[in-house]
Amino acid sequence: MEVKHLAYSPRLAETSINLPASKSESNRALIINALAGQESTISNLSEARDTQTMTRLLQSKDEELDVIDAGTTMRFLAAYFAVGDDKKVLTGTQRMQERPIDILVKALNKIGARITYENNPGFPPIKIKPFKRQLKNEIKVRGDQSSQFISALLMIAPVLPEGLTVKIKGPLGSKPYIQMTLDMMSVFGIDYDWTGELITVAHQDYQPYPFKVESDWSGASYWYSLVALAESANIKLLGLRQKSIQGDVAIVSIMNQLGVMSTFEEDGVVLGKIPHRDHFEYDFTDCPDLAQTVAVTCAAKHITCHMTGLESLRIKETDRIKALKRELKKLGAKFKEIEPGVWEVKSKFDAGANEISIDTYDDHRMAMAFAPLATMQSLTIQNPSVVVKSYPNFWNDLAKAGISQS
Repeated sequence: MEVKHLAYSPRLAETSINLPASKSESNRALIINALAGQESTISNLSEARDTQTMTRLLQSKDEELDVIDAGTTMRFLAAYFAVGDDKKVLTGTQRMQERPIDILVKALNKIGARITYENNPGFPPIKIKPFKRQLKNEIKVRGDQSSQFISALLMIAPVLPEGLTVKIKGPLGSKPYIQMTLDMMSVFGIDYDWTGELITVAHQDYQPYPFKVESDWSGASYWYSLVALAESANIKLLGLRQKSIQGDVAIVSIMNQLGVMSTFEEDGVVLGKIPHRDHFEYDFTDCPDLAQTVAVTCAAKHITCHMTGLESLRIKETDRIKALKRELKKLGAKFKEIEPGVWEVKSKFDAGANEISIDTYDDHRMAMAFAPLATMQSLTIQNPSVVVKSYPNFWNDLAKAGISQS
């Protein structure tokens, strides 16, 4: 198996990093532009494999389309093709075929789509037949699974003859991602109303708009961790906005408590070291993709951490709860559910005691969340190429910051 050795590199070189463009914004912009007839110019699109896959499949004339391991692409395209004119089959990797999609499929079929399962009910691959007529203009969707189901439905709502009202049942996870979807729809001319548990979008036309994608706050989180763990660091991250529509901008306030100060400038944000807390609590319901990075940071800095809102981690690229538990154990850290829904990170990490080899479970965020440990000791990352899913240039950027690799 491919491995990458990261040498002990305690001090980061002063540098500026061109972060990848936001995958979340890019994929939404591509779907919205496709629904609008491809009349807009989308600039600074993400180079992540997920976005490249979305671009390729939107242009493909093939009936069977392989999303590989891109969950966002699977869910957004399921809704997009449900209101299209052509028969399509969406499939993916073995892990993708284990990730549930039943909530979205049931909702689309109630609206008027005709989607069936090729193998296991509730899971890809799925067969989509052309939409005939709208059967319902209001549906109920659980809010505690993937917010991408709701975003997928909202983006097709304006093109439905009767529009759509989505009623969110129960607690809502990743709310900022739904707000991001609605904000981007607004940029392209769509009006909506979000009152309580109801989101209503009338039938209307998307309007062309020259949209520039912001840099990725999820990708920025690994640099915050690097600065938090390094002996010395002065890193500037380019292309980020303080007032961002991305939910993972929450990393600014989180890391302010874990040892990193953010100074915003016109072209990005400068990260510098400050004292950290010894205890930290946070609800990750709205930003679950930050959980791995924060868990590793707290374990390395011996910060006792209580984390809630992690339920969706079990249905990501891997079961991230299980993966974190296994890999943090290698650091001498425990990741334990101390009461229902409350996870504690408690650590006896002894930097440099033994070289650590990190398994990544085909999960890009596992690789990048643990890489900052190189500022404290040497380590090995298994299957490092998984970062291509969201941050293809990650290892090159680490080298630019002074982390030696082989």
